[in-house]
Amino acid sequence: MKITRIETFQVPPRWLFCRVETDDGVVGWGEPVVEGRAEVVRAAVDVLAEYLVGQDPLRIQDHWQVLTKGGFYRGGPVLSSAVAGLDQALWDIAGKTYGAPVHALLGGPVRERVRVYAWVGGDEPAELREQIAAQVEAGFTAVKMNGAGVTSPIATAAETAAVVERVAAAREALGPGRDVAVDFHGRFTAASARRVLAELAPLHPLFVEEPVLPEHGHLLPGLVEASPVPLATGERLYSRAEFLPALTAGVAVAQPDLSHAGGITEVHRIASLADTYGAQLAPHCPLGPIALAASLQVAFATPNFLIQEQSRGIHYNKDADLLSYLADPTPFRFVDGHAPRNDAPGLGITLDEAAVRAADRSGHAWRNPVWRHADDSFAEW
Repeated sequence: MKITRIETFQVPPRWLFCRVETDDGVVGWGEPVVEGRAEVVRAAVDVLAEYLVGQDPLRIQDHWQVLTKGGFYRGGPVLSSAVAGLDQALWDIAGKTYGAPVHALLGGPVRERVRVYAWVGGDEPAELREQIAAQVEAGFTAVKMNGAGVTSPIATAAETAAVVERVAAAREALGPGRDVAVDFHGRFTAASARRVLAELAPLHPLFVEEPVLPEHGHLLPGLVEASPVPLATGERLYSRAEFLPALTAGVAVAQPDLSHAGGITEVHRIASLADTYGAQLAPHCPLGPIALAASLQVAFATPNFLIQEQSRGIHYNKDADLLSYLADPTPFRFVDGHAPRNDAPGLGITLDEAAVRAADRSGHAWRNPVWRHADDSFAEW
């Protein structure tokens, strides 16, 4: 079997899909994208396709080595995301070829269902209560919310109080038997994060995500030592090597993204690395159906898995949603806040190829917003 063609599709709301076709007629799908830079990743996939076309798709580990290390300059979000989507597609082909789900090829399932969480806005306490009530009614046992919007370099008393007030509203709406995770999104300095984390502790967040920017990872050891709240990070880390300092620092939760951190091949290894540090895996995935399908395959085969992000109803999905490009939505019908195990071959989903091709003709040019402080200086989004 040989790879004969690789195509990419830039589809709303902000996604990029790739399709890998073989001469045996087996097709695999992946989701290689950097949100806001889909066109750039698309170009990177085209370059990597020069190597893959004509190759045996089942030599996944060898292809991963060549795709990530065959160039003198390595790593970074664009290249790692291009590799990630292609890697997903190769695993999809392998599963379909062998007639098995990817989690079986990774060593078999260790659980029958995967806990997932839903996003809620978190901007206003009253709105937050309504959104959480809707997610509880839908069966979810955990939600995630943004901790804050634009935040001063040293958070003011009002900004700190607003974070605590919103999380307190979430805890009140959820009760003690459900979980809330809080995303700081790298908007806090280490000094501000240390102050806010102490005040959030009585509200018992499941974890606080990205307490500082990834480039300030050298500050994580002090934050972990000072924080009474479990810390999570990883959506902007792209390899085992980049995760190692965070895990050594003692973060409780590793959050690699299956569409950024080298795909199934690398995230499976990141999970094993995290396990040696007693850290749990909670893959980042505010993306599309292929990225989520790949994430779930890893989750079913990972002993130290904690919880899975998913994008149904997320605020980014205005022109299309998680189910928009699926021929059958069944794999993403969550039951009591969990995704039941899916034993369909490959990634376990079937794309509506006609819908994907039609959406690509419209495309998108999604960009994240640029925020500014009151003095008009740049603020972290």
